[in-house]
Amino acid sequence: MNLAQKLSSKNVLVFNLVLVGIIFGFSLAFVSFSCAAPSHRVVVRAQEPPQIVIPENAFEAAYGLQLTFNAIADRVLPSVVELQTFSVTQQRNVPNLQGIPWDFFFGPRERGPEGGGGGGQRREFRSQGLGSGIIVRNYNGIYYVLTNDHVVADTTEIRIATRDGTEYTAEIVGRDPRRDLAMVSFRSNNPYPLAALGDSDSVRVGDWAIAMGNPLGQQFSFSVTMGIVSAVGRTGGPGGNINDFIQTDAPINQGNSGGALVNIRGEVIGINTWIASTTGGGNVGLGFAIPINNAKRSIDEFIATGTVTSGWLGVSLTEPGREMAEALRVQNRNGALVTQVFIGSPASNGGISPGDFITHVNGREVRGVNQLTMMVGDLRPGDNATFALVRDGGSMEVRVVIEERRDAVAADNRNLWPGVILVHGQEAGLQVAQIIQGSPADIIGMRGRDLITSVNGEEVSDLPSFFRVMRERTATELRFGFTRDGNQLESLTFRRQG
Repeated sequence: MNLAQKLSSKNVLVFNLVLVGIIFGFSLAFVSFSCAAPSHRVVVRAQEPPQIVIPENAFEAAYGLQLTFNAIADRVLPSVVELQTFSVTQQRNVPNLQGIPWDFFFGPRERGPEGGGGGGQRREFRSQGLGSGIIVRNYNGIYYVLTNDHVVADTTEIRIATRDGTEYTAEIVGRDPRRDLAMVSFRSNNPYPLAALGDSDSVRVGDWAIAMGNPLGQQFSFSVTMGIVSAVGRTGGPGGNINDFIQTDAPINQGNSGGALVNIRGEVIGINTWIASTTGGGNVGLGFAIPINNAKRSIDEFIATGTVTSGWLGVSLTEPGREMAEALRVQNRNGALVTQVFIGSPASNGGISPGDFITHVNGREVRGVNQLTMMVGDLRPGDNATFALVRDGGSMEVRVVIEERRDAVAADNRNLWPGVILVHGQEAGLQVAQIIQGSPADIIGMRGRDLITSVNGEEVSDLPSFFRVMRERTATELRFGFTRDGNQLESLTFRRQG
């Protein structure tokens, strides 16, 4: 078959028709899609922001509050200072050159008195701390700054920085470790405002609370944080601090100590002191400030004498548990229970005895042990104070002449009468829960877990009878009958000297 015959064959004709159909189909599809595509450009428009309508009265109230906070910061911050403290300690630097090869070549070294080598030298180590303070007085260019005692304790150098960036060398005027208060001073010809001191007794839960100070170093100096008063009358501060603290959720951090806690009028109501934290020192909204009324008398005494005098009653106190309170008939009452009385103390001379439950001092209610300790400390030596108390279930008052607290006297347990703390035992009698070391009870041989059955020959079976006999039968001497390891014994006799 020649070429012409092949091209005119049936198979070639069918192939050509199929090929033409495919080309025509693709062309038609292309034209159809092209016609279906939109011929105009899509424009996306930005959404208009919603219109926020603030009621005029609400806006004015919020803006007025903001202006108030602005004014408070402008007023108070110039009277807040930053305290940079420096401490120097010395340690013996002893090189570790004992043993081989030192001993092999040079023989054993002579050891110094502190166990180190005789050639050891003492090196100085310098550490730095940070705190805050409040300018409260100015006399002839000497500015007096109130702060915390723990900020300046054991320091060898103190520098003060004011908000305008000026630094001054400061010196300690006085310290009161029991209340964690201290005062330092610096001299300057520049005018600095004094902080306005408010009335912390009028502070209520829910009040605005504004904290000012220098948290976490100089990078954050002269910071202002805000919150509310969360609680008042808190106790349990670190280091035996006896204040009734103001609790706030205004953020307080390390470095804020000694700074101002301010009310909505721009008055200082507290001195920021400590925080409770579960994060290793970070703020969790549990900050505490010393009420400014606790410090007002200290300010004047620091400046006048450099020391603070505290009143002394001469008792040991506790807050009774439920069973003890019921036994003494003081349940559901605020106050503090006298467990021990110092021989010859103001309390002893005024007629206060172990077992008395003090409820008021000069008409002011006692809420607990810390508050009573603080109230007595506020009294001046020589003051006549009236103590309301419950004794044998009945109310009475006694008048006491307060003396000055002296640490050496207050720590002398030889005069702490009787020196034993009791609880109701499971067996008959009163079980000794604690013997105070060096006290009369310790001297005559009493031990913990002894069961006291008599005092000076008169049987006692409960706390009321024990305290009654102590009050009526122990004017000159003290002797216990007791059970120890199943044996009935009698103690030595302690004779009172005062």
